[in-house]
Parts: sequence; C-alpha cells; structure tokens
Amino acid sequence: MLAMMADNIEHVISYWVAFQKFHSAALGGFAVVSHWLPFLMFSVPVGALNDRFDSRRLIQAGMVLFITASVGWGYFFVTDSLQLWHAMVLLTIHGCAGVLWGTSSQMLLYDIVGTGSLASAVRLNATARYLGVLVGPGVGSLVMRMLGPTWGIFVNTVFYLPLLLWLMSAPYGRHFRGVTTSPRRAVRGLADIVQTVRDVRELPVVAAMVLLAGAASFFIGNSYQAQMPGFAQDLGHGDPGLAYTLLLGADAAGALLAGILLETRGTWLRTAPSSAMKLALLWGCALFTFSFMHAYPAAILVLFLAGFLELSFSSMTQALVQLNAPDTMRGRVLGLFSMSASGLRAFSGVTVGLLGSVTNIHLSLALSALAFMTVAGLLLLRRRQQGV
Repeated sequence: MLAMMADNIEHVISYWVAFQKFHSAALGGFAVVSHWLPFLMFSVPVGALNDRFDSRRLIQAGMVLFITASVGWGYFFVTDSLQLWHAMVLLTIHGCAGVLWGTSSQMLLYDIVGTGSLASAVRLNATARYLGVLVGPGVGSLVMRMLGPTWGIFVNTVFYLPLLLWLMSAPYGRHFRGVTTSPRRAVRGLADIVQTVRDVRELPVVAAMVLLAGAASFFIGNSYQAQMPGFAQDLGHGDPGLAYTLLLGADAAGALLAGILLETRGTWLRTAPSSAMKLALLWGCALFTFSFMHAYPAAILVLFLAGFLELSFSSMTQALVQLNAPDTMRGRVLGLFSMSASGLRAFSGVTVGLLGSVTNIHLSLALSALAFMTVAGLLLLRRRQQGV
C-alpha cells in the first residue's frame, strides 16, 4: 500500500511540474505509454528472471528504480534544469520499476501463503494497492502544498523504504528455502513469450483468464479515468471541487469496499472461472451504463459498483492463474498474465481516447465496454458448453 501510494504521489508531483514547465500534451501521452508499455515488453522476461533468481531481490530492484526516479525528479527540480528528454527517461525508469515489482510480488505472495489462502491473499494485496491509489493523489497534493514539489518528491522516497528494508531478510521465497523446482532456462525475450503462449494454450483455465484480463485491459483498462474531466463536465460538475473528486474516486472506493466485504463475507463467492467471467461481464455492463449517464448521483453509484466488480473479477483471475500455473514455469506464466492484464492497457487509450476524439467519449466507452462484454460472454458460453 505504501509503495503504491508513493507511486501515485510521484505522479501527482512530477506530472504537475512537467505540465507547468512544458505544457505538452504529447508528454502526457508519453507518460501513459511509458507506464504500461514496459509491462507489455518485459513482463514475461521478468517472470523468467523470477524462475531463476530470488523474487525478493527483484522487488528490491524495482523499489530502487522507483527511488531513483523520485531522486532524479528532485535533482532536476532543485537545479531547475529539467528538459523534455530528462522527463521521458525518468518516466521510463518509473514504468520499468513497476514491471519488476508487479510480477515478482505475485511470485513471492504465492510462496508466503501457499494455495490454501492464495485467493484471500491476492484480494488483500489488490485491496492494499487500490487503497494506495485512492489515498495517493490526496497525500501527494497535501505534501506538495505543505513542502513544495521539490522537497515533496524527496520525501516521497521514504515511502518505498519499508518494503525495500523488509525484503532484505524476509524469510520467504524459494531461494530462501533452497527449493529448486525447475531447470534454469535462459531468458530469451521474444522467444520466451512465444513459448509461454504455446504452453499456456494447454492450460484451459489459465488461457481463459489471460484472455479475459487481456480483453479488459485492451478495450477499457483505466482509460475512462483519463476522460473523466469530459464526463464530469457533461454531468454538470466540470470544475475542480468535491463533486469532481468524488467522481474520480468512486470506483476506487467501490474496489476498497469489495476487498473488505470479500474478506469478511466472501464465502458466498466461489473462486472459479465462471464466477470471474460473470463478474467481468457485470463490470462491462456497469461501464456501458455509465457511458450514457446524465444524472450525477446515479453516475457516482454506477462507478462505485464498477469498482466493486473490477476488484472482484481481477483479483479472482489473478488467483486462478496462480493456482493453475505449473510450478516449473510459474514466473513465465505470471509474466504473461501481467503482460496481458497491464501491458495491453497501453492500447486502451486508442479504443476509448482516440475513438472518443472521432465520435465522443460516451459512445467510445460504450463501444469499448460492449466489445469487452462480447469477449467475456463468449468465454462464459464456451465454458458452459464444455460443462465446467
């Protein structure tokens, strides 16, 4: 939660300063691409590294890169020497840090709790990340207002330290236990991705969850959040203020409630592929409904429901992949899932954003949600035809 909060604090401060200095919409677009494209390119290789090396050290490497990015921003703020290419390099470092952290933390999570409590652990981990997303912008704004952007970005590095220091001697991981479950395969980049895709095709549950997560990422992702100013204006709350803030945070609040309820009253929701597909289908329905909303209170309610459904189905797909991935290639499988669930978000700006500029954001989100619902519905239908 602290690391995700720090991630979002850095976004708040660095994006604000970069916009004030360059007023570049292109840099804003590059920020989105640089955040998700590393997941698309490097998730499987990082998964392969987890099959060979200590996951704790890979997560620490991610934290060091996060700290490097924050310190780099701070240096250029202090010296007032920030140039466009400096910003692009730092944004890319930040994106690469996310890849090292994301896949490796899922590997370590599996080792900490085992199969019995995995679904619960994945939900709690996702809930903590959503909490970081929810409070990060607020904390970032507060830090920047109290300390200014320069000192604020330096202070932000402190929030990465607890995870970095704990992992120095955390008694978890296959390398800590001295367990070797597979031969040390070389990391071959694109060849690894192709081979992992072929291997996953032989695992029906994993293949379905990778496809479901990929469709959600490709068609929708979190691109509708970037279009929220436009939705807010059409709902009559385009000016900055509490109403706009509530609109931005509604789905994160719904996701947070989902994590709490699923942990305390979660026995009613079975961790199964059909459950994940139904929840995903309902998520698509919620966003399809939101795209045509004209009443502000109803829009808040639907976004809240969408956040609830998103955490529910996304954490379930992650857990199912974990539970069904062969231990001999767990890192590569989790890397492929991360590539699908996160990396393909780089294209959601096209499906929602670019299409929205050609038509309007309401129609583009509706069509994107409808495309995703079609994929989820077909997967669910196929599952039922197979009788499982």
